[in-house]
Amino acid sequence: MARKMPPGRMQQLVECAMRLFIEQGYARTQIADVAEAMGIAKGTIYLYVESKEALFDLVVRCAAGESPALAPSQLPVATPRAGATLQFIRKRLHDGPQLPALTAALNRRTVADPAGELSGVVRELYQTLSGSRLAIKLMDRSGEFHPELAVLWFKQTRNALIQTLAEYLERRIRRGQLRRVPDTLVAARVMMEVVVTWAVHRHWDRSPQPMDEQAVEDTVVQFIVGGLVNADVHAE
Repeated sequence: MARKMPPGRMQQLVECAMRLFIEQGYARTQIADVAEAMGIAKGTIYLYVESKEALFDLVVRCAAGESPALAPSQLPVATPRAGATLQFIRKRLHDGPQLPALTAALNRRTVADPAGELSGVVRELYQTLSGSRLAIKLMDRSGEFHPELAVLWFKQTRNALIQTLAEYLERRIRRGQLRRVPDTLVAARVMMEVVVTWAVHRHWDRSPQPMDEQAVEDTVVQFIVGGLVNADVHAE
């Protein structure tokens, strides 16, 4: 006979484990820590997941927006095969948001409203990162203990995005539509760090201040656009 699952227990497990994986990192977080935070016995966790690896895989999938509906008969969640979690992350990154505003900007030779175009690019980036902040924070904290994940996230995904932003800035600067900077790659990195700090990391601030979410987004956009757009620039 299948064991009856208390209402909301699986969601509580995922949320608690996600919080601990983000706060402590993968290596330091143990099943016992999750059980203690939930106020249940360590052995009870194993009724739901077979191992720490299974729990991490479940948390990663939920952070990416894939919440599996598990019946009691499907528990405990099995330990994934070697490389399965990384394969899932790689596919989600490949199939994820493609930043159409940035893509469209790169495909334009020139633009009549550089400030409006850049504003759209920054706002799109902010909203995309904000909407994925749980998954991003989880990868940030877990990469230290998962070398393959670190390479996939930092070197391939994040760095590729920074390179794309640098290419966009370089094209607009070359045509005199954005302010010249000493180094476009550095400018793109600064742009990325400002956005990710406010769209993602701010939500884990140890001394948070109440802020209106729309005001934060608007301020970040204005800050970046104001620093890169010449007020007297006109398109050719």
